[in-house]
Amino acid sequence: MPDIAWPPSKVEIAWGLLAVVCLAAMIGWPSWETIPFHVIWITLTLLYGFRVWSTTVTGVVLGAVVIGTGASILADAFEGLQLWGELFEVPLMSAMFLAMVWHARRRMLMHQTVERLAGERAALLEQQERLVQNVSHELRTPVTIARGHLDLLARRVGPNDREVDVVSEELTRMERLIDRILLLTRAERGEWLDRGPVPLVPLVEDVVMRWADVAPRAWRLGPVVDVVLYADETWLRAALDALLENAVQHTAEYDLIELSARGEADDVVLSVSDGGAGIDPTVLERIFERFARADVSRSRREGGVGLGLSIAAAIARAHDGSCAARNAPVGGAVFELRLPLRNAAHADQASEPGPPFVADAPVAAVP
Repeated sequence: MPDIAWPPSKVEIAWGLLAVVCLAAMIGWPSWETIPFHVIWITLTLLYGFRVWSTTVTGVVLGAVVIGTGASILADAFEGLQLWGELFEVPLMSAMFLAMVWHARRRMLMHQTVERLAGERAALLEQQERLVQNVSHELRTPVTIARGHLDLLARRVGPNDREVDVVSEELTRMERLIDRILLLTRAERGEWLDRGPVPLVPLVEDVVMRWADVAPRAWRLGPVVDVVLYADETWLRAALDALLENAVQHTAEYDLIELSARGEADDVVLSVSDGGAGIDPTVLERIFERFARADVSRSRREGGVGLGLSIAAAIARAHDGSCAARNAPVGGAVFELRLPLRNAAHADQASEPGPPFVADAPVAAVP
């Protein structure tokens, strides 16, 4: 809230006219002068609460009011029309006004500080985002060139060369990292969403079936609430893929992974539970941060780069939702994607859980 510039606005001019009229009333009707006296001071205090003036203007206005009202009361006291004690009203009202000045200017400084910090933070985030995008794009060229030369080298040394395989794996990890960083950068912006009606049951059925084809786990589709979400289906799939990929990375073959969805008040909670070792309690609070890993060595071995959960959380926030993680009482971990429910017409209707199935087994139909 900046200081009000001079010349005065219509509000200040209107108050000035009111003050002149009240001062004239104090002089014209001495026996009733306490009423216009208090009107002047109270309206001045209220006005300053909304219109913060500069220090110079505040001093001039306060001095004029003190001299005008004080002189009127002093003259009436000399004539015996007012008690001398009425003069104490002037410093008392001045103190009340100065208290309002202190609070108003303190509020103004706090508001300016918040605006400045918000602007600096926005500028910093924009610079960070631009840097990440530029670096990620620039990294694609040398990685592509290295991949081409590696393919030529592989033809010379023959297949199954250990050194070539290691380099190829690391280049794949680097490509995956670049893609994930760009995806996370886009996910955190929020304005890219292309929202539309998304039937939940077909969505989760398709996601589980796709993962059952690529990862040998005991996949199960749990109860799924029959609702239509208003969301971006592509990015919602990406969030579910990130949660399921995390479950795959931290489970062994044929461990149970279940995807379910339930309604809670005005939200839909999509839950991914697994039969793995669970989450280290020391990392639960930061598990959705960038590059956070509960098991660094295992994540590296499985190809994880520590961004999948961050992407899921960013997509949830873009949909006005959230992500959470906890350890299940019977073992394993549970990751939940909470989204606001725009259409609760069928929130009490959920499909029944199907039996576990593996990649080569037929998918259990959901009633």
